[in-house]
Amino acid sequence: MPAIPSWLLEPLWDQFAALLPDRPVYAPSHPPGCHKPRIGDRIIFEKLIQVLRFGCSYVSIADCACGATTIRDRRDERIQAGLFGKLKQIARESYDRIVGLVLEEIVIDGCIAKAPGGGDRAGRSPVDRGKLGMKRSLMAGGRGIPLGRVLAPANRHDSRLLAPTLDKLDDIGPLPQDITVHLDAGYDSQKTRDELAGRGMTGQIARKGIKAPIESPRVL
Repeated sequence: MPAIPSWLLEPLWDQFAALLPDRPVYAPSHPPGCHKPRIGDRIIFEKLIQVLRFGCSYVSIADCACGATTIRDRRDERIQAGLFGKLKQIARESYDRIVGLVLEEIVIDGCIAKAPGGGDRAGRSPVDRGKLGMKRSLMAGGRGIPLGRVLAPANRHDSRLLAPTLDKLDDIGPLPQDITVHLDAGYDSQKTRDELAGRGMTGQIARKGIKAPIESPRVL
């Protein structure tokens, strides 16, 4: 079963393939039959789509066509080349042109994810018995379209990531004059209000100690 239908996969591949750099052709310096052919970019592309679509690990999606290590190596190769950054910008600009980004209303929140492999952004998780974890500060527009994210150790408070997350708006382009930023009670502080005011933004912040409507008991 394909991860996404062919009518969507083919245009995505055409755009992806157009961004791939040309690979130089090297004369083989090894005896015939001793070289493993390079896995095709189209195969790697479809594997990455499957990982994104199904949320599975690289090991789970690997098969006789391509191993997990090859998928990771090719992914890192494309990240270092800036390919995925260009693809994200193209997708966002296309959505804005066809549907329209809602930038007058912005939502920012943080979540904690596991980071068993460690890394320079990992830290002790306060919700997972001190195991390594990562905090993701996510920003989305009024229709839920992702606008940017910031990574930090899991024990970093959400409010400390507000400023660097808002800085991601600089990559989008012209912004509306009036922007309302929706935040949960974890951001309820004067420091947050000063940060938003300094950027000319309005904050709609949930108050500490007051349950959100979805958390309040239903009145019969």
